[in-house]
Amino acid sequence: MSLDLVHEAAMRIRDNVQSVIDGKPDAVEMALTVFLAGGHLLIEDVPGVGKTMLAKALGRSADCTVSRIQFTPDLLPSDVTGVSIFNQAAQEFQFKPGPVFANIVIGDEINRASPKTQSALLECMEEGQVTVDGVTHRLTAPFTVIATQNPVEMEGTYSLPEAQRDRFMARISMGYPDQQAELRMLRSRDNAQPLESLRAEVTAGQLEAMLAAVQSVFVADVVMQYAVALVQATRHEPRLRLGASPRATLQLVRAAKARAALDGREFVLPDDIDHLAVPVLGHRLIPVARALNRDGRGEANVAEIVESIVLATPVPVAAAGS
Repeated sequence: MSLDLVHEAAMRIRDNVQSVIDGKPDAVEMALTVFLAGGHLLIEDVPGVGKTMLAKALGRSADCTVSRIQFTPDLLPSDVTGVSIFNQAAQEFQFKPGPVFANIVIGDEINRASPKTQSALLECMEEGQVTVDGVTHRLTAPFTVIATQNPVEMEGTYSLPEAQRDRFMARISMGYPDQQAELRMLRSRDNAQPLESLRAEVTAGQLEAMLAAVQSVFVADVVMQYAVALVQATRHEPRLRLGASPRATLQLVRAAKARAALDGREFVLPDDIDHLAVPVLGHRLIPVARALNRDGRGEANVAEIVESIVLATPVPVAAAGS
């Protein structure tokens, strides 16, 4: 698939999602960027601002298999991956796939489950496979996880382990809608469910072709060096206790390719790296105690630290055509 066709199809998906998500174009664009990059998306915010709606709208925009997992404290790993059941007629164990065996998996309130259950997603998010009772089962491509989580200070939540957060390409926040967007929501959803009107804009085969085309976007060596310099700067930043991993570097460049394709470009610009630095790197970083906010949280300060690193890192000149 050509990048022109990718851009055209992506715009249809964007318009489809925006028809049910009022006043959040930046969140929709970032979610679509991760979607086209073949990554996994973490949506964090308070309940009721449209996290699950955004995840479902993305899922309905592609004619793929979609499953939804409601994470709760009593959810077991086998409820996610599947379980081997003894078949008395055949006198053997047979594997019953869990909801993770879908092209798009919506994990709702993922941080309400225990760390043991959260760990059931580690293998499938990184390697595209599930191992149960010593047998490895491949997941069908394309495969992406779109997870939502509540802020950790809310009741009944567990902090996601660092290894789990690192597998998400990006984290975004919805935020509250403005007054006009909330009024439009009241008028349009009084007697209707907006998700019911959504239709698939691409097939599973087209989506896979789109993902392959996005990977063909050109990245100049100097832009790669710029991305590496940004990530390595987080590892030497005195305000951070944990910097970004090499996986973060890979995903930053992959997301930049998707953003370039969304803009109809065949090459990545340093601006793409700058634009994606906070959503791709922020959730992977842990600030030192003195960098925390007054309430003990570090999210806002981490964003400020990443932005300061971006400003302090020299931008390559004439990178687009080299």
